[in-house]
Amino acid sequence: METGENGKQTKNKKIVCNVKNCSFHRGECDCTADTVAVGPTFANSSSDTVCATFKPKNQ
Repeated sequence: METGENGKQTKNKKIVCNVKNCSFHRGECDCTADTVAVGPTFANSSSDTVCATFKPKNQ
């Protein structure tokens, strides 16, 4: 996270995605989705999370 002018944290402006078969994937590692949803509500590690925004290409 970055810190804005008011000293508060701001959202990341860049999402790095390596899922090449997602319809939102562009270039090397860019995500073009307007919003990215990650879940579930509770997780103990990154392996417990999923991208709910994922949409397979050609669908």
